[in-house]
This record gives sequence, structure tokens and C-alpha cells, in this order.
Amino acid sequence: MTYLDRDTYGMYKGYGKAGSGPGPRLMGADTLIGEDVYNHKDEDLGDIKDIMLDMNNGKIAYAVLSFGGFMGIADKLFAVPWNAMTLDTENKRFVLNVDKERLESAPGFDKDDWPDMADPTWQNTINSYYGTKSYTDTSYADTKSTKDYTTPADRDRDRIIPVAPSGTDYVKK
Repeated sequence: MTYLDRDTYGMYKGYGKAGSGPGPRLMGADTLIGEDVYNHKDEDLGDIKDIMLDMNNGKIAYAVLSFGGFMGIADKLFAVPWNAMTLDTENKRFVLNVDKERLESAPGFDKDDWPDMADPTWQNTINSYYGTKSYTDTSYADTKSTKDYTTPADRDRDRIIPVAPSGTDYVKK
């Protein structure tokens, strides 16, 4: 099931048409729960079980990824730094560039024993493992959110989020 299927309030209705809603540049958190996560080798790494928000600064800290087990039994949970993933709108899923074997040995936790995700030592361990900078690092310029999405796609080969339709760079009154 994709975020289009979980769109309870119609925010993605008419996706791709000018003025048809906020997605995929802005998306409802509840539509992302259950979203599939794949790696660069097109291997299924699991799905998003929750999204952790830092209530002090309003930033998304982690996606809680479920991997392994069978039908929710014995699943291992992983807190993946939000900035380690990208949204693949063409395939309607997230991409995490981690080999499946590496994810199997990643620091994880059981659903009944969550770590203190606000602990700086724990955060450093997770960010080090995934090769990311902490969402709390103020010296870090988040290049994902500062990309020029109005540039034609052929000039930015790494783009996963499509170019915004013309006229969507302002708010209608």
C-alpha cells in the first residue's frame, strides 16, 4: 500500500496536476506510515512503522523501520536517520542506500524495549552507522531541503522528487 492509498484527506488527489495538493514536497506523516523502504540494489528493507519528531525544534529525527521476522512477529526495529533516506516518487517508496546485510547488523531494538533516542551518545552511534550528520547539528546544511526544485530535471540527475509544476512556487490567496 502506498501513500496514495493511505491518503485519507485527499491531499494527493489529482497528483501531478498544478494546484492539486502539497505532495510530494510536503506530505502527511500518517500517509508515510507503512511505506516500503528499498535499497539501491532494489532489495526490500522493510517498512516505516513510525516517524520520530523532535518536539524542541520541529525536525524529523528518525524513521522507525521494521525489518525481518514474519507477519510482524520477531521484527527488529531500527531508527534510521531521516536524512539517510530519499523519497522515490516514481516507485512510491523510500530508498535507503544500505546493503541488506549491513542493515541486519545495524543497531536495532525490540518493540518492547525502545532506546532513549534523545540521548546524544545513542544519536552519535546511529548517525555514525548510517554515515549521516545529526539532525541537531546546526553546522550541517541540509542540501535536500535547499535544492532548487524549479530547475529542469535533466540538469539535476540525482533528483528523485520531480520538478514542481509552474505556478506552485507561491500561495494562492
